This record gives sequence, structure tokens and C-alpha cells, in this order.
Amino acid sequence: MDAFLISFGIIFVAELGDKSQLMAMTFATRYRAVTILAAITVATAIVHLFSVAVGAAIGTALPTDAISIVAGLAFFGFAAWTIRGDELDDDEAGRAARGGRSVFFTVGLAFFLAELGDKTMLATITLATDHGVFGTWIGSTLGMVAADALAIVVGQQLGARLPERTVKIGAAVTFVVFGILLIVDGLS
Repeated sequence: MDAFLISFGIIFVAELGDKSQLMAMTFATRYRAVTILAAITVATAIVHLFSVAVGAAIGTALPTDAISIVAGLAFFGFAAWTIRGDELDDDEAGRAARGGRSVFFTVGLAFFLAELGDKTMLATITLATDHGVFGTWIGSTLGMVAADALAIVVGQQLGARLPERTVKIGAAVTFVVFGILLIVDGLS
């Protein structure tokens, strides 16, 4: 349960203001929310299943203290990445707007590709090195889906506007706090 709660919270915060959340908003202005959310859920579950498998393999190969310190440093990197921000480039915005024959597969593929190597994938790998694999997988998947569901609602209700600066600062501070906690845990 701890792995689930930690993963849910961290990934939810990490996803706020992320490129894939911008994609969810873009899709929400054009397609049904249920279809978008189902596609996001499937794509996220697949990417995060791979992520926890990688994280678990790394976790068994390295000493726990070293993992905590490296994970803490990684979270500092995630904080910087969050402040720098993600933007939807013209190609990604075009993919989001086109749709094609099957909205479900288009959205699913777009999210799958967008998440490969993304900070939420790397955060999930990091979390899986030191927490339960199943709890981390379910928590990270649901955390991301919840954040993207929020983006869908916002996209449908308010257009493509979020107080981006506030969201970025809050997410970055959260990463820094978790990074400090992980480093302190690794050093003690």
C-alpha cells in the first residue's frame, strides 16, 4: 500500500504541466473524454509495467543505500525538468488534432510514444527500485491517469489554460522534498 500511495502521489504531481497532459487537453477539445481516458490508461499501464520491471531489476542489482541517494539526485533532476517545462511541438499538436480512423488507437499510440523516456517513466523506474513492484505499477499508472483526467476536464471546461507557473513550482518543490528525503534515507 505504501508503494501505491507514494507512486500515485509522485506521478500525479510529476504529470501536472507535462507534455502528455497538454496532449490530453488537446485531444479533449475534439474527442470524447471516455475514449481519451481509456486510451491513456492502456498506454500508461503498458509503459509503466515496463518501467517497474526495469526498476525492479536495477533495485535487486544495487545496494539500497546507493539507490536511495541516486534516486534522490534523480528527483532533483526531475524538479529541474519540471521547472524547464514540456511543450507540445507542432508535430505533436498536429498528431493530437488529426485523430484518424480510430481515436482510441491514435490517442493510445501518441501517449505511449510521448511517455517513452519521459520524466514520469523515469520516476516510475526510480520508485520501483525501492518499493513494491505491483503497488508502484498500479499507483504510478493511476496517478498519471488521474492527472490526465484532470487535464481532460480542464481542457473541456476551460480550454487549454492552466496556471502553468504555479503548477510547475509546486511539482518542482515536491520533487525536491522527496529528493532530500531519499538522500537522507540513503545516508542514514
